[in-house]
Amino acid sequence: MATDYGSVTLWLVILAAGVGTFLIRFSFIGLFGLLDDVPAVVERALRFVPAAVLAALVAPQLVVVDGSVALSPANPRLLAGALAALVAWRTEDVLATLVAGMAGLWLLTFAFG
Repeated sequence: MATDYGSVTLWLVILAAGVGTFLIRFSFIGLFGLLDDVPAVVERALRFVPAAVLAALVAPQLVVVDGSVALSPANPRLLAGALAALVAWRTEDVLATLVAGMAGLWLLTFAFG
């Protein structure tokens, strides 16, 4: 894919994006390095970050089919995700959750075609 920008301009944009990303990430490390202790409010809020990131990554894969939202029983991904969530809630076992979710997805995909 060709662009109208020269190679120097493109490399400057890539460099600026890299430096900007580094500075954003380093600002948190530097900020917490200056503090003796992380405030309790921030620590409580940071506990939810992994779950929020996982949900943000997984939810679109479960509810979007061919570019549109599919919240119906005919969506095997949604049903397999619900099965995996149920197994995770009942067993609290990561391996059982993965096995149940993938087995459910394979069986439902085979059943729905």
